Amino acid sequence: MDLSGKNVVVTGGAGLVGSHLAGVLAEENDVLAVDDLSKGEREAIPKDVAFAQADVLDPDDVAQVIDEATDIVFHFAAHTDVRVDDPEDERRVFEENTEMTYNVLERMREVGCEAFAFTSSSTVYGEAPMPTAEDYGPLEPISIYGASKLSDEGVVSTFANSYGIQSWVFRFANIVGPRQRGNVIPDFIQKLQDGPETLTILGDGRQEKSYLHVSDCAAAIRDVVENAEDDYNVYNLGSKTTTSVVDIADIVADVMDLDPEYEFTGGDRGWTGDVPKMRLDTTKLSELGHDVPEDSDEAVRRATEQLYDELRRSGQ
Repeated sequence: MDLSGKNVVVTGGAGLVGSHLAGVLAEENDVLAVDDLSKGEREAIPKDVAFAQADVLDPDDVAQVIDEATDIVFHFAAHTDVRVDDPEDERRVFEENTEMTYNVLERMREVGCEAFAFTSSSTVYGEAPMPTAEDYGPLEPISIYGASKLSDEGVVSTFANSYGIQSWVFRFANIVGPRQRGNVIPDFIQKLQDGPETLTILGDGRQEKSYLHVSDCAAAIRDVVENAEDDYNVYNLGSKTTTSVVDIADIVADVMDLDPEYEFTGGDRGWTGDVPKMRLDTTKLSELGHDVPEDSDEAVRRATEQLYDELRRSGQ
């Protein structure tokens, strides 16, 4: 699909990936960022992107932002916390993530919008052999968040194969970059700002995953939507290497010019449902002609430098 001169809706448009992609697409399209601002911030949305505060859990709100003029929807709105361990919160994550996806697709079917891009997650694979390709199965997620994303994928597949909505599903590695909060890099920075002598690390620090900078993520999403032509397309997005949690701590400490002692909480994973090791096979993305970033460590360092500067300037 040619992404120029289109009317584009980005749900979750104030989030990390949504706000960056909205800015990229606004160079050649009319982009509407949609967000309820429960987690994202209005200031994250680029100035040349229109904004609507709306809750995609509400079908009436969805009807206000998706209409007959909409050419494509990038659906990034979701509860993204993998670490939920309260039964009520787990139920909310599972039910509301799926409901949001269904509401958006049902509205698209009503108004005849036939292009849909969706952010899934590497968590749908569970603890799979590495590198993990898109055709790996069976998919056995080990977190409620991963289960919700797998459920979402089932809904997307149904609307693609039964109702003619061409779809692109992106299974993300760990995406990092400016404006990010609540993840390992900003968490380490803030911990060291509060106490530079020691740093508490969840698990044993040997957890090892692939990290991708948000700017590279946005570029890959655009390339896939413009060049993958099947009715239902699934692509892994990640870098070719991995970074351990201890390596992230070393990078953060180096950027902050600190030398803290590390304290580990123990165990081979950071929390219930954490996948200790993850690296996605990006061969399919490369074969599409996209230049996949090689180095996970570089993505972590680039994001750390941006976030440290950002947090210092904001006084956080």
